[in-house]
Amino acid sequence: MGNKLVIIIDALTENRDIEESILDGIAEVVSMNAKKETDLIGHVENVDAIILFHTFRLSQSTIKLMKNCKVIVRAGVGYDNVEYKAARHLNIPVCNVPDYGTEDVADSAIGHMLSLTRGLHETEARLRKRHRDWTHLSAPTLYRLRGRTFGIIGLGRIGTATALRAKSLGLDVLYYDPYKALGADKSLGIRRVGSLQNLLEKSSIVSLHCPLSEETRGMIGCETISMMQSGSFLINTARGHLVETKQVLQAIESGKLAGLALDVLPQEPPRKDDPLIKAWRDPEHPAHYRVILTPHIAFYSEEGLQDMRRSSAQICQLALLGQPLPNIIN
Repeated sequence: MGNKLVIIIDALTENRDIEESILDGIAEVVSMNAKKETDLIGHVENVDAIILFHTFRLSQSTIKLMKNCKVIVRAGVGYDNVEYKAARHLNIPVCNVPDYGTEDVADSAIGHMLSLTRGLHETEARLRKRHRDWTHLSAPTLYRLRGRTFGIIGLGRIGTATALRAKSLGLDVLYYDPYKALGADKSLGIRRVGSLQNLLEKSSIVSLHCPLSEETRGMIGCETISMMQSGSFLINTARGHLVETKQVLQAIESGKLAGLALDVLPQEPPRKDDPLIKAWRDPEHPAHYRVILTPHIAFYSEEGLQDMRRSSAQICQLALLGQPLPNIIN
């Protein structure tokens, strides 16, 4: 065993076989399953590499303790739970793993879309509670998907995979992404729009696939919801803080949104008294049947999780061997 140390901060507990096989002879791998940053005091001062998942936030105060750290690896795509600018000032590279769950998140987004637009979630729930007769006449009003407009915000890896899936279902696919090079629309056979407002006004289904930044935080709120078509659907499998949940709840109540699917929330797990959660659990509230919530699992498949862990460990390996690193975000 090497004399270096790699700490997996959260999520992973006892099973470290993938990480240990890649770092064998280079470093000891330790899982902390930390719940709060104070749990790390006394453990990270001499760490050589850090791996963290999405359940933990790594702040400047903890990063300052890391005197020997060669890399912080965010095992996932989003990196808003790492104060990467503070790490940069300490010459610690922060790397993410952007390619592990592309197809899984895209499949989940399309699954949510189908469940909402084809009434699968609502009809099954009402039948289970005997609130519907066993006939199509008691189903919610449904419309054919082909020809409807599917709007994607953010055409990165996942957005592109989602676009291809939506296109195969006969949907007219639009996207808004001011950072995407010109020509992606031509190669994918979809349409580009020049503004968020344009996309929201034209789309009957909107799916979010952009990172969280100061520019995108709260991008779906009162003002942007007012731009959406009445009776449209919203899906978020990206980052929780992209959506103002109280305001989309109001849109569900008013009928402005016909359906909402969220795999991510601003706070995870949410508080029991969160208005959206209370409404979603209330059989008398429209959100009970028209809102789908899942616990940040859009990325998950056993294959995808193994890919993510393998890539994270390989980045640590490169850092400890002094080799160039991929996916440096700071």
